[in-house]
Amino acid sequence: MVRSTVRGMGVTQYYVASTIDGYIADDNDRIDWLRQFGFETFQARYDEFMGGVGAIVMGSVTYEYILDEVAEPWAYGSLPVWVLTSRELPTVPGADIRFHRGDATMVHSAALEAAEGKNVWIVGGGNVAAQFANAGRLDELFLTVVPVVLGSGKRLLPLAGPTAPLKLIHTTTFPNGAIELVYRFTRPH
Repeated sequence: MVRSTVRGMGVTQYYVASTIDGYIADDNDRIDWLRQFGFETFQARYDEFMGGVGAIVMGSVTYEYILDEVAEPWAYGSLPVWVLTSRELPTVPGADIRFHRGDATMVHSAALEAAEGKNVWIVGGGNVAAQFANAGRLDELFLTVVPVVLGSGKRLLPLAGPTAPLKLIHTTTFPNGAIELVYRFTRPH
C-alpha cells in the first residue's frame, strides 16, 4: 500500500485520472472517456488510496458533478470535505461539507488538522490542484493515465510555471492499458 506521511503527519495528494494527452475532463466537464473503462477496474486501488485519506478538498464543478452523477449515499461518508466555491451550493444531509470562498490554500492547515494524521485528497479539478502546487502545498500526484486521447478539455494541472523534477515512487498497471504513476513533488533547495 502506498500511504505516505511526512514526519508523522499526512500529506496532500492529488489523485486523478487523465488522458494520455493530459486532460481530466472534456470541454463540457464530462468524463465519459473514463467511464467507458469501467470504474470496477480501478476499485481496489481506489479503496486502498481512500484508506489513507482523512480529509478532502474539491472545487465546485467537481462537487456538482458528484451530486449529479454519483449514486446516493454521499460518496465520502463522514470525512470532512472542503468545497471551494464563490456561489451558493446545495448541501448533503449528514455530510461534513464546508464551503470556502477565496484562496484554496487557506483551507490547507484546517484540512491537515481535520485529517488527524491521515492524508488530504485534492479531488479536483486541475485548477484547485494547481493552486496547491503553485503554493508548494501539494506533496504527491497519484496519476492514472488512461489509454485515450481527447485533443482538448480541462488540463491535468494548469500550473503557473514548471515544477522541479518529480520523483516516481510507485507504479501500478491495469489490464485495460491504464497505468497509475505516483510521484512525489520535490522542493528546490
